[in-house]
Amino acid sequence: MCNAGFTNYGNKTARCTELNCDVFKDINDVKERFHIADGLVNYMEKTCQELTNNKRPVELNGEETLKRFLNMTDELLSSAFLNYKRKVSDFLDLVGNALRLIGPFTKSSRIYISSTQTELDMFVHKGPVIPKGNITLSTKHANLDIQMEIATGDPAYYPGFTTVSLMSYSNLENSTDGFFDGMKSQKNQSFKINSKVATVTVSNRNTSHLKTPVNLTLNHLEEQANQTFHICVFWDSSVNGGSWSDRGCGVAESNLEYTSCSCNHLGTFAIFTAYNEIKEKFEFHLIIWVFLSISLICLFISILTFSMIRSIKSPRTTIHLHLCISLFIANLAFLAGISHFENQDSCTVVTGILHFSYLATFLWMCLDSVQLFRMIMLVSNTNFKTLHMMAAAYGVPAVIVAISALANSRGHGTERYCWVTQGFIWNYFGPACVIIIVNIFFFFITVWKLAQKFSSVNPDLDDLHKIEAFTISAVAQLFVLGNTWIFGSFQFQENHTAMAYLTIFGSLEGVTLFAVYCLFSRQVREEYKHALTRMCAPRKKSDRKARVSKSAQDTRECQL
Repeated sequence: MCNAGFTNYGNKTARCTELNCDVFKDINDVKERFHIADGLVNYMEKTCQELTNNKRPVELNGEETLKRFLNMTDELLSSAFLNYKRKVSDFLDLVGNALRLIGPFTKSSRIYISSTQTELDMFVHKGPVIPKGNITLSTKHANLDIQMEIATGDPAYYPGFTTVSLMSYSNLENSTDGFFDGMKSQKNQSFKINSKVATVTVSNRNTSHLKTPVNLTLNHLEEQANQTFHICVFWDSSVNGGSWSDRGCGVAESNLEYTSCSCNHLGTFAIFTAYNEIKEKFEFHLIIWVFLSISLICLFISILTFSMIRSIKSPRTTIHLHLCISLFIANLAFLAGISHFENQDSCTVVTGILHFSYLATFLWMCLDSVQLFRMIMLVSNTNFKTLHMMAAAYGVPAVIVAISALANSRGHGTERYCWVTQGFIWNYFGPACVIIIVNIFFFFITVWKLAQKFSSVNPDLDDLHKIEAFTISAVAQLFVLGNTWIFGSFQFQENHTAMAYLTIFGSLEGVTLFAVYCLFSRQVREEYKHALTRMCAPRKKSDRKARVSKSAQDTRECQL
């Protein structure tokens, strides 16, 4: 019999070893949030107490308990519960303690279990002979090479069994990305997780300072550019409640596909990609701010033009009005809050506005191409109702942004900018690609039909020249706003210097739209001329000579 607080795991010939059951009491957050976790943790805590009290033999089915435990981890990992580093630390502590407790009760020496969110490979050695030599464990995303002497620990305290487990998680990198307090970064250097997270657990609890290092290989999630390098890190619960740290780990081998780490301790590991960012010059920021400010002025004038001049009002000018409004809101939000990433809530709002406005801009552009297509193809001059167009152009982006925000609240806002994160960029990128492809399709058909009408025997030249002008302006609009697509899709990625030049061109979209739809339109220019004439008209004077003199002077000024 073993004393209280010690156990031989039901093997009367094995040595008594200390077993601390208090580790299952310090995870109240997990227990309160999920009933399945509450039941399993209580069950394991009760089993642990029975082992240390030695009141009766403990009957535990190791394989079934492992399956129950993995179901609980699936429940946790598929939710938004692990949104704080202290919770992550508690969860990882629970994983390590549970695997150590369950391992000795398994019947098989090698166990592999794969679930929705986890993958486990476990090796269990039982018997009076202390195991020696190397063993390899593998999952889809990780590979472990470890000496059995490390897993066993001090031979004088060998409990009659040795367990080694490798557990990888399908999406834990999303919950732990951004916790870099334990990293010592150089100036203009940023980090990003580029592997799945994997936990290494052995029956030996004294693994904080190993004499022989352990080799762990993790596959990369994506290939990186030449300006990056990889770092081996582990989850350190002692740093501000939990953080990634590179202490005690080094890179043994690294290529585009994987990185092999050599660490003098065990725990939960991952691979970081470090980016040596090239600081953007002040001139770039100044040019972008100036160009965007000019674009805002031009867009504001365009909005006044389309909303106040009645003689040019038509379904297409209504589309152009809302197109300019959407782009105006996007540019204003960009200037006001694109770099205010310190406050997560404000950054989420700015990102949502940008995401919504740019998608609305593309949808109004799509409606413009469809309206032009209808003008060419349909005999009757039917137009879309304004209410229906607004429902489509503003409703679809609102649904996409809402789904993105509900799916992952942390998907809005990167470390450097308030923009959609890498994992959710296709929520913007995908609809933009589809709209541009649809527009190109409609424009090709429109130009083809226009050429046929010009080649007919009795073409209506006035209408054809008008449609021709519409088509040229629409093609110019596609080219200009296609720049927005490039600008919005790539400029917030890791390689910022090359994208700064695209940003400069993208910031002139408002100027281009004003030139295409207002300055190049003869009807709009005439309305501008009449408006300026009325503004420059002389005030009536009682003295005729003063009035004539003043009128001549004002006329010369207006002509100038």
